[in-house]
Amino acid sequence: MQTTDTGSSASTPLSPEASALDTGSSAIAATAPGQIRVIKRNGKVVPYTSDKIAVAMTKAFLAVEGGTAAASSRIHETVENLTGQIEATFKRRMPSGGTIHIEEIQDQVELVLMRSGEQKIARSYVLYRDERARARDDEDVSSKPAQSSHGLSLEIPQINVTTRDGKLQKLDGERILTVVAEACSDLDDVQAEAILKEALRNLYDGVSLDDVNTSLVISARTLVEQEPNYSFATARLLLDKLRAEALSYLDVAEEATQAEMSDYYPKALEAFLNFGVKEDLVDPELLNFDLKALGEAILPERDLQFGYLGLQTLYDRYFIHHDDNRIELPQVFFMRVAMGLSTEEEDRNGRAIEFYRLLSSFDYMSSTPTLFNAGTLRPQLSSCYLTSVPDDLHGIYGAMQDNAMLSKFAGGLGNDWTPVRSLGSRIKGTNGKSQGVVPFLKVANDTAVAVNQGGKRKGAVCAYLETWHMDIEEFLELRKNTGDDRRRTHDMNTANWVPDLFMKRVFTDGDWTLFSPADTPDLHDLFGKAFEERYEAYEKQAAAGEIKLTKTIKAIDLWRKMLGMLFETGHPWITFKDACNLRSPQQHAGVVHSSNLCTEITLNTSPGEEIAVCNLGSVNLAQHIVDGKLDQVKLEATIKTAVRMLDNVIDINYYSVDTARNSNMRHRPVGLGLMGFQDALYKMRLSYSSNDAVEFADRSMELISYHAIKASSDLAAERGAYSSFEGSLWSKGILPLDSIELLKQNRGEEFIKIDQSSTLDWDSVREQVKKQGMRNSNVMAIAPTATIANITGVSQSIEPTYQNLYVKSNLSGEFTVVNPYLIHDLKERGLWDQVMVNDLKYYEGSLSKIDRIPDDLKAMYSTAFEVEPRWIVEAASRRQKWIDQAQSLNLYISGANGKKLDITYRMAWYSGLKTTYYLRALAATTTEKSTIDTGSLNAVSAGAGNGGMAASAPEASAEVPVPAAVPQACSLDDPDCEACQ
Repeated sequence: MQTTDTGSSASTPLSPEASALDTGSSAIAATAPGQIRVIKRNGKVVPYTSDKIAVAMTKAFLAVEGGTAAASSRIHETVENLTGQIEATFKRRMPSGGTIHIEEIQDQVELVLMRSGEQKIARSYVLYRDERARARDDEDVSSKPAQSSHGLSLEIPQINVTTRDGKLQKLDGERILTVVAEACSDLDDVQAEAILKEALRNLYDGVSLDDVNTSLVISARTLVEQEPNYSFATARLLLDKLRAEALSYLDVAEEATQAEMSDYYPKALEAFLNFGVKEDLVDPELLNFDLKALGEAILPERDLQFGYLGLQTLYDRYFIHHDDNRIELPQVFFMRVAMGLSTEEEDRNGRAIEFYRLLSSFDYMSSTPTLFNAGTLRPQLSSCYLTSVPDDLHGIYGAMQDNAMLSKFAGGLGNDWTPVRSLGSRIKGTNGKSQGVVPFLKVANDTAVAVNQGGKRKGAVCAYLETWHMDIEEFLELRKNTGDDRRRTHDMNTANWVPDLFMKRVFTDGDWTLFSPADTPDLHDLFGKAFEERYEAYEKQAAAGEIKLTKTIKAIDLWRKMLGMLFETGHPWITFKDACNLRSPQQHAGVVHSSNLCTEITLNTSPGEEIAVCNLGSVNLAQHIVDGKLDQVKLEATIKTAVRMLDNVIDINYYSVDTARNSNMRHRPVGLGLMGFQDALYKMRLSYSSNDAVEFADRSMELISYHAIKASSDLAAERGAYSSFEGSLWSKGILPLDSIELLKQNRGEEFIKIDQSSTLDWDSVREQVKKQGMRNSNVMAIAPTATIANITGVSQSIEPTYQNLYVKSNLSGEFTVVNPYLIHDLKERGLWDQVMVNDLKYYEGSLSKIDRIPDDLKAMYSTAFEVEPRWIVEAASRRQKWIDQAQSLNLYISGANGKKLDITYRMAWYSGLKTTYYLRALAATTTEKSTIDTGSLNAVSAGAGNGGMAASAPEASAEVPVPAAVPQACSLDDPDCEACQ
């Protein structure tokens, strides 16, 4: 609607985005505290006054009721009352002041008139507004529509803008039209006019150039839930801000359009590197590359691949900045990482271009620490560190110092605490009694909080404890919100390190004995049959009274408590010691005592000697689906380059502790994983809940394993095998597929069922590995990939779709996430409209209860909680047979109760999985829906299903309503953990 010349009138409730502009720190118009100002149609900003509102309403009353004395008195009192209501509404919404558009005031006048029962007056007012709008259309306005070369024609207000150096200049309407048209070009169902119309409403005389861009970005992002392609348009508008920020700071140009970046990118690369070296932000060695050749190799068009969430994440947390100014552009960022990984290559320029092309294509992405730190003065590129904490005070606090130093440079930590003696154990040096593991875990928790990875993301650590440890029952309760807070670790993850013997006792309803490691020190280093024999010998000693500090309980009772705490608090996770060790290629070199922060790394550690290190990166599986099939040639090329990049990390990496360097140089482990599995299924038209999807999980992982092992072996031929190769399973021709037999022999055939089929020529690989060796002791691990999946715009890791429409919240803010594949299919069938948007919000992204959606689409687009856990576990089991390490595997359970949890986790162990990660459980009831149309950022409920756990004992019946979503699944990000990637 148009407004009257009085500047009066009203508003519907401000959108969350508009509210943020009017009252937040990034306000479009700067206002004095408590002052409300009005943006007029010509862009001028004037103080809010209620007299013009009163005049406009009075005119409407007089037009209907006339000007008699009797009517005059009522009109005056009514108008005064309604004007006061309108003013109170705006003051309530904006207690600290802000700006509102003139049309919003007029909308509020209409609303107040209708609510007060003055329908005739409201109708008169509406007609008057419409009449004035038509009159304005016929007038000769002072500002003529600007016309861009892209054909856009809109009236741009003739206002001044404030430049970055504080000067005033005329708003360049032609450039705005060009930038928006450029952002929308080649995007289906995206309208530049829709973005411009909303953005121009928020401009005023004197607005800063940054806020002009902010208005465009926010206007575009509000349309994402209607059409996913607006995410790309929003990213391109953000790029305009980034280009201006970086290019002007580096004195390359004041601003640039995307079309001009072919000329500016080579200059920007050289300017960035020179400035970065000067300011000690970048390794001076990068200046020794052929900068001209690298600049010419940059592909500016790859900027257009970003969705808004991905680019905003890079902008906020990855691009190098100076004095809060980003000085890296996206392709400069990828080139800097590629150069950083090529510094020790013989053909460093050729390899840098090769690495750049892979990263910038989104076919593969390095993990977050590598992206953060490659090419910098402290290139801490590794993702995960595993440590064992010894049973002495000096060693315990030495481990704390190691945690702090490793976390400082963005490493995720996994700590093995099993060697530390239990509560009540005798301390020989003081003749006192130990307080057990828990007080030290509290210190580890607080260390992780204090050292927050350079402010880029939260510090993160996971503590592991074996199931036979005397402190296991208190360990299970570390994340509870009740009890003695001095014996709670609210910020630290915890995980059970479970031996097969315990699981056998659960299956057979046997007893289980708890010990202090001070009395049974060798159990920590034993696994398989050797562990079982020694454990049973200790049980006999305890029964004979030879070991005093013990406790015998029913294994099933401890198992239920483990599941109960997992259900209630999300911790401790359940991981399996024997599967990790018996299938480890490095059994000859040491014992795997724990996994890492995200449960995908299984490397041996030794207290005081070796801190295990893993270096991660992930293949984007969705990028390798071509015409509905997996492109095997492309996949092989990607993996070959990716393994080389990962191996380079080991030599280039900055090690903050020597024990990490020793371990990494000796064994050289890497972890090549994957992401975009769900996207790949969509492209192949497969439902996650299907045998075809399980088969694809098997075959795709077989290909990744096949080419990764061959790539590492080829590197060994070129660079030499890792130093501890001899004696490893590799050296004996035992590949990951073959190691399943070792697990079967030790566990017993009746306690395991794993598909062992294969389709490729593995005999030739066995011979190649025995002949050439392996460059890396371990080659594969599937990490969570939450952040790098955001960057590349695909589903994380091996996860099913979380919801088809939801709001993701992370350290960069809140982002509306919609499933573009679903919306494409709904549009093809004529089912995509505003009603469908509202239905998806109401049903929390689920299609199951929307009757007009066909069954085939419901099956295709089942959400994570609609996929039965057996499909997730079976797909993971098929992958695990090919992986020398493990998978970060979240389990989703709807209608969670004790029986479902029991079945699911027994199935995980029985299927040969090495580890599990978060339990994401939905109770029988769900949380209250958000307000349709007006929720924050159009948010869908962020409760149940958003990574929350149901707060109830697992024995609860599925039919009994249970409060949902008490704690969040991951303290680092909701619903996705970002600690490893």
